[in-house]
Amino acid sequence: MARREGDRLLLDGSVSVDTVARLLPEAARAVRDGAAVVDLAAVTEVDSAAVALALALAREGRAAGREVVFANVPEGMLQLAALYGVSSFLRLAGRG
Repeated sequence: MARREGDRLLLDGSVSVDTVARLLPEAARAVRDGAAVVDLAAVTEVDSAAVALALALAREGRAAGREVVFANVPEGMLQLAALYGVSSFLRLAGRG
């Protein structure tokens, strides 16, 4: 699920191959409309689709002339981004 609070887009639950297709349109719209931080504090599960979602949202932000920051990123997502060599394209801040 995704909801907007000010300049933050809050994601919760699973961000995986099973959910990203439903999350992407709403999340992309929020970024186009000004969300600058994607907060993953309430995310309970990630897989490689979460990295793909982050890349898509980063592209949306750049197209709108700003950089999107990802906050409270789960360790598994940080590891996947590093494994795929895309960490340098994303502004990822871990939990804690």
